[in-house]
This record gives sequence, C-alpha cells and structure tokens, in this order.
Amino acid sequence: MSNQQLGSAMWRYVGTERPGFAVTPGPGQESVWDYPRPPRVERDARRIEVRVGDACVAKTDHALRVLETASPPTFYIPPADVDLQQLMAAAGSSHCEWKGEARYWSIRTDDQVLQQVAWSYPAPHEAFASLRDHIAFYPGRVACYVDGIRVQPQPGQFYAGWITPELVGPFKGAPGSEGW
Repeated sequence: MSNQQLGSAMWRYVGTERPGFAVTPGPGQESVWDYPRPPRVERDARRIEVRVGDACVAKTDHALRVLETASPPTFYIPPADVDLQQLMAAAGSSHCEWKGEARYWSIRTDDQVLQQVAWSYPAPHEAFASLRDHIAFYPGRVACYVDGIRVQPQPGQFYAGWITPELVGPFKGAPGSEGW
C-alpha cells in the first residue's frame, strides 16, 4: 500500500461526500468538505501578501494553494516573491504524510524575531514537487492577505489554513475535529 493510500485510510472524510454537519455553499462559495484527500495543489492568481507591521515579507500573484478535506487552503509563495533576507532558518521540522519533511522559518525584523512563522518543503514527495522551496506562512502569527482582505487563521495551533470570505466549513482545528 502506498503512503497516500495509507494516509487516506486514516481519515474519516476524504472529500467524496459532504457530511451532514457541513455548511452548504452558496453561489460563489467553496466548501472545504469538497476538497480532496490526499490534497490537491492548484495555482491561485489572486494577490497574496504577507506583512509584519509595515514590512512586506512576501507578495505574489503566482501562489499555489493546497486544498485538503475539512481545512481552509494553505497558500505557498514562490521563493522569488519572498524577501528571503527577512527569513532565518528556525529549529525543528515536521513530517506531512502527503508532502514529506518540512523545515521552519522565523522572521527577523529590526526589533524582533518571530519564531516559526513559516515553513517549506525542500524535497517534497513526488506528487507535491510543485511545492519545492515555496514558502507557506501561518496567518495566526503574521498578517496574511488575499486580494487586500486579511485572512482569518484556521482554528488550532498546528494548522495554517487561510480562511477567506468565500469559504464555508466548519473547519478542522477546533476541539473535537481531530478525526476530520
């Protein structure tokens, strides 16, 4: 059995059927319950910005977003569109069953260091090769914007989905959602 098949077997919901407690999307809305598991990567041409105070850390209209059942999308920004001089390698790593080993990044400003506010996959699994070296940011730790609208962070401390107005949930991360 492949890693993706094993991972799919772990989850109760895989995007093939919206559960009864999920909000039904209206016109122009997306339900996170319609996203697949394993996740899908897609291009997003909206203007994505990441800011710390007045400083712009990243700005792109070439982001990739990862869509996974029950979670708001996570946006990955090409390294060419990130001010890498503001980033510094952070301690720690994590493993994603789909994407592989992640490394973490902190942001250094003139007066502070914000620890582990971003991550990237230097050598992702083949199915997620498009994410190589793209950088994702936690919207609960830095200010993240999609087309000028500040996103809301996904509930919980571990997840990093970006909640935008067109999304409906509920979203994984709240207490009791561990098996979603």
